Amino acid sequence: MKKIKMTTPLVEMDGDEMTRVLWQMIKDELLLPFVDLKTEYYDLGLPEREKTKDKVTFDSAYATQKYGVAVKCATITPNKQRVEEYNLSEMWKSPNGTIRAILDGTVFRAPILIDSIRPAVRNWQKPITIARHAYGDIYKATEYRVPAEGKAELVFTDKNGTETFRQTVYDFECAGVLQGSYNKDSSIRSFAHSCFQYALDTKQDLWFSTKDTISKQYDQTFKLTFQEIYDNDYKAKFEEAGITYFYTLIDDAVARVIRSEGGFIWACKNYDGDVMSDMVSTAFGSLAMMTSVLVSPDGKYEYEAAHGTVTRHYYRYLKGEETSTNPIATIYAWSGALRKRGELDGLAELVGFADALEGACIDTLNDGIMTKDLIGLVVEGTKVTSATSREFILAIKERLAKRLG
Repeated sequence: MKKIKMTTPLVEMDGDEMTRVLWQMIKDELLLPFVDLKTEYYDLGLPEREKTKDKVTFDSAYATQKYGVAVKCATITPNKQRVEEYNLSEMWKSPNGTIRAILDGTVFRAPILIDSIRPAVRNWQKPITIARHAYGDIYKATEYRVPAEGKAELVFTDKNGTETFRQTVYDFECAGVLQGSYNKDSSIRSFAHSCFQYALDTKQDLWFSTKDTISKQYDQTFKLTFQEIYDNDYKAKFEEAGITYFYTLIDDAVARVIRSEGGFIWACKNYDGDVMSDMVSTAFGSLAMMTSVLVSPDGKYEYEAAHGTVTRHYYRYLKGEETSTNPIATIYAWSGALRKRGELDGLAELVGFADALEGACIDTLNDGIMTKDLIGLVVEGTKVTSATSREFILAIKERLAKRLG
């Protein structure tokens, strides 16, 4: 068949371990036979990050700013063990954190639903999308292990060197621990705009939750900023679209989410979003069945799998063993990026291909062909067949070819 043409490149960010292996399989079997793929390639595998002293990560983020759409493979964020394993010169930072900071983006994660896997929460009928503010909070916090009794203070000195605030945090009568976290008005405003714009794009209600009754400055700043931006910039647009914006305390939000049927966006601060996205994905089925896209307030998109590099399977792969690793989230990262590229460039064929690719994935799963991680989740009485990663991708390819005629 004639390959579908692209006009503008995607930024392609390769990754690590088993997801890197799947990345190449997906390109070889599901993309290159059908699409004249144009990408600007960056290798974010740990050896290349070490070789370039992490410059490649920054370059990939700047390229995303230039081209507007990126697709990213899962990557290793090294700990002490990884530093030794890969003989690293230093413990390089999370590529996701670096890219999020440069794009000033918000992460939106939503589950992929199929008929044969029912959510653990029985009344959930529609996907719940988590919008995570990917900046600040404890991920950028300064911490100190207090060794003995003493006084901890919160001090602010302005740019002229004048101390404008000092308050005792705690008079320690024994050893303890201390943490100072921060956020910025500019980042909170970007988070709000991204959430409101994404809700309008997807025609979904937006919920937002913090704990402003306890955190009367930090969390209240989030609450007031969201409300101000909604009232000034989005209220009329939401009413015209027939969707709503709703704020509540996070403990109330958790109760409401569990009782809901789903079908909305739930915006959370950084730590809350980190935790709740895993809770939602697990309750719907699996992290391997979760889409993830980083959206900047100026309309840049970076699609990725929500899970890690599947290290355990990679070590088996290195021994020559076949693995049954689920590639769905990585496939959907590619389909999401290709669809957005097609939408921005006015390429209906490319958008149609992305739809067909996702449809072929669902067809395969509904036909009972699954990787081992999903088999234990299916509804009792459903006939399923276990497939290796390669067998699963080839089954998707067969159904994709049928959908493309």
